[in-house]
Amino acid sequence: MSIVLARIDNRLIHGQVLESWVPHVHADCLLVANDGVAGNPMRKILMAAAVPKGLGVFIETLAGAADLFAGGRLIDRKVLLLVATSEDALALYRLGVAYDKLNLGNLHGGENRRRVSCTIAFAPEDFINLGHLEAAGVQVVAQCIPADRERDWKKLSPQREG
Repeated sequence: MSIVLARIDNRLIHGQVLESWVPHVHADCLLVANDGVAGNPMRKILMAAAVPKGLGVFIETLAGAADLFAGGRLIDRKVLLLVATSEDALALYRLGVAYDKLNLGNLHGGENRRRVSCTIAFAPEDFINLGHLEAAGVQVVAQCIPADRERDWKKLSPQREG
């Protein structure tokens, strides 16, 4: 298994990933690990249709993605792993999909979310989930596109009590 980039991005597969990140990390395969998309045949078809010919694509549930890695199907691939939330990133890691670095690309705003950059808004549970990943040895960095510098996720965080 070769995960060349593990990324949280609410949009999952989109132009920024395909045009910037895939060539930057020399990925030959995209793996979307998302229960909602994997369980929705129309969304799955539409998302896969956006991927250029020649680039492998798997759209799986979290458990299905873990099974792909455990079964060795991706052993010779350069995988760009995409999840939509910090919860999914942590769940996948706990299912045995190991990565040493997690890229925060897009975490959209919404209720109970605090914007910490132009592309990232943290909910309270994000602090907990990312903290667990970091405690497990995963380096968590924010980087929208390859040309941006990496920033430690905690340096984006507003000062919190407790």
